[in-house]
Amino acid sequence: MKKIASLLVFLLLAMSSYSQNAVIDGKWWGRLEIGGQTLTIGFEIQPNENQAFMKVKEQGAKGIPAALQKVTADSLEISISAIGASYSGVRLKDDKIDGIFSQNGMKLALSLQPGVIPVNRPQTPHPPYPYLTEEVMFENASEGVIISGTLTYPMMHFRYPAGTIPVVLMVTGSGQQNRDEELFDHKPFAVIAHHLAINGIASLRYDDRGVGKSTGTPESITTQNNKNDAAAGIAYLRGLGKFGKTGVLGHSEGGTIAFMLGAENEVDFLISLAGAAAKGIEVIIGQNAAALRLSGFSDAVTTEYCKALRVVHTDRVNGVTVDNPADYVSNVCLTNNIVLPASLKANLEAVVAAANDWFTYFLGYDPSDDIKNIRCPVFALNGTLDMQVICKDNIPVLRDNLPENPHNQIREYDSLNHLFQHCTLQNCLLYGAIEETISEEVLNDISAWINSIK
Repeated sequence: MKKIASLLVFLLLAMSSYSQNAVIDGKWWGRLEIGGQTLTIGFEIQPNENQAFMKVKEQGAKGIPAALQKVTADSLEISISAIGASYSGVRLKDDKIDGIFSQNGMKLALSLQPGVIPVNRPQTPHPPYPYLTEEVMFENASEGVIISGTLTYPMMHFRYPAGTIPVVLMVTGSGQQNRDEELFDHKPFAVIAHHLAINGIASLRYDDRGVGKSTGTPESITTQNNKNDAAAGIAYLRGLGKFGKTGVLGHSEGGTIAFMLGAENEVDFLISLAGAAAKGIEVIIGQNAAALRLSGFSDAVTTEYCKALRVVHTDRVNGVTVDNPADYVSNVCLTNNIVLPASLKANLEAVVAAANDWFTYFLGYDPSDDIKNIRCPVFALNGTLDMQVICKDNIPVLRDNLPENPHNQIREYDSLNHLFQHCTLQNCLLYGAIEETISEEVLNDISAWINSIK
């Protein structure tokens, strides 16, 4: 027995020694204090492949490639050339790494601990749910696309008289997203579906083309194609014969698609969450102006950049082809007497080089033409701190063009951003840093409005 006990002690000591002397690897994370804000930084260290990856939780950036300059049992040096940064640290006895994060001349303390970045999303619903959900599929037959989604019934739905339950189709914003419109670990559509179910309203949310279980290739689609997928979803819901009024709830580009469906008399009501009402080129210029000012650029520089951006986007809508983005941008600036810092000229060149069908369509599309033809009830919401669909640029377009309807509501929510999270001007774009997924006031207003017209 003594020999066995001695052997066991030896093995435990050996394992302990191995743990302390193992090369640093795996996932590590820490919080970086910069400019009055906190960024949560994560590293995945892969010494066997001589590589690492970085993520920034609040910015939704992940998979940023990094090079291992040095990795041992007690020290780590990483270079992140894509963002001009580096990290150097020493492993302490408590298995934490004490180090310095350097970028653009700044040196900031960054302590790392093992594990994945913790995420707190208190509004995200988890099973078991107090309502029924069903995996469904529908087809956009004209374009050969099969769409997969989740149909959520309200609580105690079997107690409602047949054909009286209102149902909402949810349409995501720009870019291919899953049925929960998941981003920055938030699941806005799952939260909305949960809230609606509790308040007697059914919903269908779906994976965009090429995402999850939905088929199709998203490379050449435009807002028009996305609208066709949504229209197929509305037709599917009507074809079930289970529901009463059938409406659409869209966020961002999805809100604009809601206007399109309303103009085509496809829906009984529509809800636009930060849907663009102004012409696409105006929306994009507004976004850029807000982003530049938040980044510290002066009004003069911002005006000059937006002036150049308007020329670039107008040329794109008019079908002007560009062979050399650098020469083209230089000519735009010279011809229009525009002076820009080198960094913004480079940014403009990247914008020119990133042409695609979706963006060209969006730039030229004017939602006001469709808004004028909407006859169903409309609930349009915007946040005053939305930096992607600027409230003051879009709400007036709605007020000026939407036909009168006693059920219409157009509301501006103070201190809410593009995701309808409570925020300040300083953190309005740091969606991942905010624990709230969507304002409870907004959720309550949506369900109350739908139930008021059903």
